[in-house]
Amino acid sequence: MPIQVGDQFPRVSVQTCDVQGAPAPLDLDLFLQGKTVVIIGVTGAFTPTCSVRHLPGFVQQAAALQAKGVDLIACHAVNDAFVLGAWAKSLGSADITMIADGTAALTRALGLELDLTATGMGLRCQRYAAIVKNGEVTYLGVEPGQSLGVSSAKAVLEAL
Repeated sequence: MPIQVGDQFPRVSVQTCDVQGAPAPLDLDLFLQGKTVVIIGVTGAFTPTCSVRHLPGFVQQAAALQAKGVDLIACHAVNDAFVLGAWAKSLGSADITMIADGTAALTRALGLELDLTATGMGLRCQRYAAIVKNGEVTYLGVEPGQSLGVSSAKAVLEAL
C-alpha cells in the first residue's frame, strides 16, 4: 500500500552527492529529524517534464517555500548519485538535496513504483511531492500518470 498522510517517511539506505560530486550516504533519520522537508519524487534525471518543469519549479520557488517554514528541499529519483549530481549541476539546483535511490529501495518502501520497462527505463518512481514534518508525511500529492499538478511547487506552496 502506498504511503499516506500521517505515515512516517521510510528510513532506508540512500545516497546523495557531496560537493565534489562523489556519492555519500544520506541518513534519512538525521535528514528529517526536527525539520520541515519538501521531498519531490521524479521519474528520472534529465527526463523532459522533470527537467523542464518539475524540479525547476522548486528551484525557482525555494525562497517562497523557505518563507513558509520549509527547512530543506530534496529531490528523489531512481538514479545513482553521479547522475543526480550532474543533473543538479546542469539545473543550478545546488540548494536542493538529491536523494539517489539507485536500487529503488526508497521507492518500494513508499509504494510508489512505476514500471517503465516497456519504454526502456525500467523501474522508476511515480512523480510526487511530500511535505514531511519531523519525519511525518503531512502532505502527499501523487500524480496520476505523467501529469504535473498535485506535485508542483505551486501545489506544495498552497498546501503549506
